[in-house]
Amino acid sequence: MNIALVTGSAGLIGSESVAFLADKFDLVIGVDNNLREYFFGADGNTEWNRNRIQEAFGNYKHYSADIREASQLEPIFKEYGSDIKMIVHAAAQPSHDWAAREPFTDFGVNAVGTLNMLEMTRLHAPEAVFIFTSTNKVYGDNPNYLPLVELETRWEIDESHPYFTNGIDEHHSIDHTKHSIFGASKVAADIMVQEYGRYFGMKTAVFRGGCLTGPNHSGAQLHGFLAYLMKCAITGNHYTIFGYKGKQVRDNIHSHDLVNMFWHFYQNPRPGEVYNAGGGRFANCSMLEAIALCEQITGNKLSYSYSDTNRIGDHIWYVSDLSKFKSHYPGWNWEYGLVETLTQIHDGISSRLGLKTV
Repeated sequence: MNIALVTGSAGLIGSESVAFLADKFDLVIGVDNNLREYFFGADGNTEWNRNRIQEAFGNYKHYSADIREASQLEPIFKEYGSDIKMIVHAAAQPSHDWAAREPFTDFGVNAVGTLNMLEMTRLHAPEAVFIFTSTNKVYGDNPNYLPLVELETRWEIDESHPYFTNGIDEHHSIDHTKHSIFGASKVAADIMVQEYGRYFGMKTAVFRGGCLTGPNHSGAQLHGFLAYLMKCAITGNHYTIFGYKGKQVRDNIHSHDLVNMFWHFYQNPRPGEVYNAGGGRFANCSMLEAIALCEQITGNKLSYSYSDTNRIGDHIWYVSDLSKFKSHYPGWNWEYGLVETLTQIHDGISSRLGLKTV
């Protein structure tokens, strides 16, 4: 059999991976214990998404294992062994605010969980392609020391800087910077994934995501800002902007486009590689610009307030440079722009809330 294994399979990227890979593999195994609900409460509950993919894909098999416990992963790897050809490791504690509350939990999920997955792969499926969803937070707050210029609705990098054309590349330093506790745990995992590729020769890859988004995101205040912002615009719930005058810029990549990157890598793996993965210059926006788009799509005025206190280690301006990946895999390109992505998010949330969409 050809099997794909996806951790965090009821989350945004995990569920997108299941959908993308279901017709390409004999069996897709999902590992997800809905820890996101523990992190973020009811807004983060992913049970609805787990039920959705179980109903939609007959060759999907779910395991509610905890990646922090190798003893829970080992039976799965022993059962399927070398039939596992592709692993998408998308399970994570994803919020830098939340991580400071419980550093042991954060490090356990992000760092120890990743090491467990790597070692289980090395022992039982060493030829499998191992995809890891890292984060731009591995760069810490180094991007904030770039020459930034304040414009009417956003911060932007000075036009004379090399990053202006395409964004921040993979050579940007991950050292001598404030990462947040979350960023530090993801650095540990990021480096370990690289090392298993370089030291053991495994087919590993690190994808350092910008803002990953899409219609199946269980967005919460502490993570998944576009989905949560759109949810507030739809429901009338209050939204708080934290710092930087609401002009902080994020690039946003649709979950389908990201998983398509994984698929391109799987077909021609380059062991131990690192790629920045985001919307780049193709799809990015400031908080104020995102609010305007959500108001335009919903027809509602967003209720929001502003706090001068920015989140610790938060980026003022971050746009991913995907030139390296595109040079390695020239057949890949973005398919979903910002407005189309936000419209899909709107329709997905409205459907789950039982509201009619136009």
